[in-house]
Amino acid sequence: MIYKLKTNTMKKTILISVMIFAMSFNVHAQLLHLGVKAGLNYANLNGTNVQTDAITSYHAGLVAEIKLMENLSIQPELLYTTQGATYKTVLGDVKNELGYIAIPVMAKIYLNHTISLELGPQASFLLSQKNNFDTRNSNTFDFAVAAGLGLKVTKNIFIEGRYGIGLTDVSPSAQTKNSVTQVSAGLMF
Repeated sequence: MIYKLKTNTMKKTILISVMIFAMSFNVHAQLLHLGVKAGLNYANLNGTNVQTDAITSYHAGLVAEIKLMENLSIQPELLYTTQGATYKTVLGDVKNELGYIAIPVMAKIYLNHTISLELGPQASFLLSQKNNFDTRNSNTFDFAVAAGLGLKVTKNIFIEGRYGIGLTDVSPSAQTKNSVTQVSAGLMF
């Protein structure tokens, strides 16, 4: 009888341990969501004396959302994004396109279950530069701040609008900074 009691106690202990582990896994799954996003950029350069026009480009990458509190999350991202401008010259338009790996870390404040405000810093590392002329080399690092709005269309599908303004110069020989308006759609898993 003592053996049977120990076996039942042991079964209950194992069952309770498995239930606690399963609940803990479920809580962690609710706190971290991973996904992908892609969208359009409308980018230009600020601070130049040369007349520039914005370029339309793209961004795409990975996104994570880490829930801190009921209405507050942190959203780190890893994106490939292209920015730059078209310069007006006597010889015609010259397009300068800069390809970056961008790492924005956005604080998301949920106003309700579907709408969020986003604000945070973004560090970008230059990977490529495509231009129709060879003038100045660009800085390999760009630091910016970004703000925007997010909308959860469904539990897994979202859209975002964001504006980012560069705080560092694009080139060491010019006092120009990136600015970009982004519209994105994404899927959380």
